[in-house]
Amino acid sequence: MPMTIKCITDTAELAAFCAKVADLDYITVDTEFLREKTYYPKLCLIQVAGQENQAIIDPLADGIDLSAFYELLNKEDLVKVFHACRQDLEIFYQKTGKVPSPVFDTQVAAMVTGHGDQVGYETLVNRILNRRLDKSARFTDWSMRPLSQKQLAYALSDVTHLCDIYELFKAELDRSDRHSWLEEEMVSTTQLSNFEIDPKESWRKIKSRGTEPRFLAVLREVAAWRELEAQQRDVPKNRIVRDEALLDIAGSKPRNAKELAKIRGVSDGFAEGKLGNGLLTAVSQAMALPESELPRVPKKERLPDGIGPLSDLLKVLLKKQSEEHQVASRLIANASDLELIAGQKKPDVPAMHGWRYELFGRQAEDLKAGRLALAAKGNNIKIIELGEE
Repeated sequence: MPMTIKCITDTAELAAFCAKVADLDYITVDTEFLREKTYYPKLCLIQVAGQENQAIIDPLADGIDLSAFYELLNKEDLVKVFHACRQDLEIFYQKTGKVPSPVFDTQVAAMVTGHGDQVGYETLVNRILNRRLDKSARFTDWSMRPLSQKQLAYALSDVTHLCDIYELFKAELDRSDRHSWLEEEMVSTTQLSNFEIDPKESWRKIKSRGTEPRFLAVLREVAAWRELEAQQRDVPKNRIVRDEALLDIAGSKPRNAKELAKIRGVSDGFAEGKLGNGLLTAVSQAMALPESELPRVPKKERLPDGIGPLSDLLKVLLKKQSEEHQVASRLIANASDLELIAGQKKPDVPAMHGWRYELFGRQAEDLKAGRLALAAKGNNIKIIELGEE
């Protein structure tokens, strides 16, 4: 008979569970949330597992206090294991003002140990553990109550298999002596700046070809206004006004409700109401800025002739090195990094520092300087050392 899965819905029960797992070496953690109708993700479930303990916590239960769990997340001698942790960390940061520490992300560990680039949890379970997940409850509305046993089992499987995956990756990192590689990525992933939202910078996420400073100033101010409105109302930004309309507003710079209502996607009611007034105030503030305070986007420099082919050669070298050393190439360098390596004498990119330099950067320098060549032999690429010119 299958085990009945219960949710923790009471503060005392949660405190007892947290006390039980507090002295473990690690716990695995996952969340279920919704954010289609809100600005901030709505936390609906928290799943936790240790070597012999597992639980589903219901954060929507009446009167439950999650403080004991949040204290667990910040316990420095307890590793918190996630898979693709970014959104989970964002939720916990919004709830507590802190990012859990220390964190181990199995998706990053997979990249460090050569198991793939941004590999999914289900793929890892299939490939590494040779198990199959029942994904039939994938599209559950996790805010609905009660949840069925099938839904709870699906949610719990996201942390139970993760225990075994963590153990295997930890052993691989021990053998390859790559713990410092993972730790470096975790420091970058868990920086507070990744989760702090500055409304004045939100315009940078809007895709635009416009570069004229006054256009950018209006876009910056109206995007910041929208961000703050969405936060205060806890609704998605596009429910306030869509990106396309903000771009049109930045281009036409309306001075009154009548001009604002002419923008596609802006209704008369919006233009003449409180939201329209706030948006027009943002436009007016941008138009009043002196030239010295207008934002400017630096022009992308045209690459010198020959850089394109050299970047392609560096890409081949990167692919070879990443396969040979069993590490995801994306973890070493991206296309922009390769262009900078090709075009600059001393590019300040991650690939030219630390373990990445030893793995790829040094050979990239040799390739540029003519001290190294690439040749095809059958299905393989061979590196040929040419020595000094």
